[in-house]
Amino acid sequence: MVVHNPLSRPTRRAILCGSAVALLDALAPPALAHNDAGEVKPPELAPEIALTLQDGSRTSLRAALAGKITALQLMFTSCRATCPIQGALFAKGAKQLGDAVATAQWLSLSIDPARDDPAALRRWMAHLGAHPRWRAGRPEAKQVDALVAFLKSKNPGPDPHTAQVYYFDQKSQLVLRSVDFPPVPDILQIIKKLAARA
Repeated sequence: MVVHNPLSRPTRRAILCGSAVALLDALAPPALAHNDAGEVKPPELAPEIALTLQDGSRTSLRAALAGKITALQLMFTSCRATCPIQGALFAKGAKQLGDAVATAQWLSLSIDPARDDPAALRRWMAHLGAHPRWRAGRPEAKQVDALVAFLKSKNPGPDPHTAQVYYFDQKSQLVLRSVDFPPVPDILQIIKKLAARA
């Protein structure tokens, strides 16, 4: 006899995707968690991790996030599995949102800084048709582990990072972790709700 688990991965994902939006109104934690998905309570200030952006400019993670509602993902340009899907997700989301939320930005950070120089990041974004509000960057090699640990984005499988989206408020605070590959409409709703709360 086959017994179906009512909390299988698709069901967990559906619950979390729905609750991720709802919790921003109700400020209640989601019923279930996967990859530490859900509201971050209390919000956590981004660490001072040095970044080099796709245009060659240098900043810190905290400064890059300041004053913006940010959807952030981890990636690396040589990835042929998770990252192209993540990139397509951000490309579609950024295009659909456009300039509707003045403070919104999309930020992709490489976990392979040795190979992902600014030129590689620009090529990756150009291939995906990046919107002007979408930026990419790489941390210092010695700070990759600190970035992954802060986001809780370590994947035990063959791909070294999760496919989550991390949401930051205008105070450079991490406020929400999504499930893997959240639907674009959910990302847009969360960005809009965070902007409305600012």
